Amino acid sequence: MYKVVTKQALYKRLFLYFLPLVLIGLLIGAPFVLLFIGAFSLLLWHYHQLYRLSDWLLNQRSFNPPEGEGAWEQIFEGIYHLQHRNRKKRNELADLIRRFREGAEAVPDAVIVLQFDLSIVWCNQLALKVLGLQWPTDHGQRLDNLVRDPKFVRYMQTKQFDEPLELDMGLSGEHVLEFRVMPYAETQLMVVVRDITRLKQLEQMRKDFVANVSHELRTPLTVVTGYLEMMDADNMPPPAMWEKAHNTMIEQCKRMDSLVNQLLSLSRIEGARKQDKDKPIDVPKLLKIIETEANSLNQDKHHKIEFNIDASLDVRGAPDELRSAFSNLVFNAIHYTKPNGHIQVEWAEKNGLPYFAVTDNGDGIAPEHLHRLTERFYRVDKARSRKTGGSGLGLAITKHVLSRHDASLQIKSEVGKGSCFSFSLPQSKKVAIPKELS
Repeated sequence: MYKVVTKQALYKRLFLYFLPLVLIGLLIGAPFVLLFIGAFSLLLWHYHQLYRLSDWLLNQRSFNPPEGEGAWEQIFEGIYHLQHRNRKKRNELADLIRRFREGAEAVPDAVIVLQFDLSIVWCNQLALKVLGLQWPTDHGQRLDNLVRDPKFVRYMQTKQFDEPLELDMGLSGEHVLEFRVMPYAETQLMVVVRDITRLKQLEQMRKDFVANVSHELRTPLTVVTGYLEMMDADNMPPPAMWEKAHNTMIEQCKRMDSLVNQLLSLSRIEGARKQDKDKPIDVPKLLKIIETEANSLNQDKHHKIEFNIDASLDVRGAPDELRSAFSNLVFNAIHYTKPNGHIQVEWAEKNGLPYFAVTDNGDGIAPEHLHRLTERFYRVDKARSRKTGGSGLGLAITKHVLSRHDASLQIKSEVGKGSCFSFSLPQSKKVAIPKELS
């Protein structure tokens, strides 16, 4: 702890300095000469100390002060302690800024700090990716000059930030960004940008799902209700009409029952599955059963269906779920390939993994539809799909089944040349099941 120089101490030092000079001056009869010489010497000494202080502060890199003399010792020590406190505060502030930036980088959203004039003070790395900013080139630039969408410019200039702004980005609006602006510090704004594309897609899928379920159930209910309204206990239709009405109502009821069962199945397999309940599956035997069903389904289509099956390749999983995945892909190929087509079903080991593929030479699917094929009720050609009796849930069920077995559905298609639906199961699913000798 350094000593503080007081006024009393300074006065005492000056008095003790000049008193001998006055006494000696009186003795020799020249007091003013000695006072002048003493004052001039004291002034030179103080200027020398000021030079040392200036040299230490400006030129020397040492944090420790030079050795002081007299009252300057306390001055040097005081400046040293002041610098020490300032350095400590700067380090604390730098650490605070560093932790803020680390926290902002960890946030899964783009973060931008602006002045009130909308000039950029700082942004995290995600902001560079989401908005295409460049750092530090864009430091000090106005954000509304870099994001030139008129809707965004109006939003920032009106300064009405109670509600977030949703903005379609990209050439075709394939990305949707949500901008939230809030006051930050006293003279700054913080902009948080979130990519809500997936949320918008899920919201649209939910709306489509409700609309499609309503439509799928309304059609058969309308048919059944229409026929029932035509009948009463006293006025039954002729036998020929009744037979047609009866068959139609049975067909529509089966359609509704199938739809409800598929929805229940989809709801069940969307939940988490316990891997320890997997069972060994004789896949070649299962595919033989599906081949028989496929040939029965193919009687009107007259496709050439080839099953290339590795008889020694078995896997572990949920038998009912994998059967559903296999059959959905095979039956879809039969339904949606024009008559007299060619369908190949392959089950083999590829790159060390169990591999299943269904390839057809049908009409193919346009690229813009491929990423939506596994959505519930999504159809490329709605009229044609309903004509074939499809519910639009088959590929959605297949997708979730494969996800529960640590696999994913791969779709390759070219318009006019056909499609290939395939997946590979993990190495851990492959097992060797002894075959019974015939």
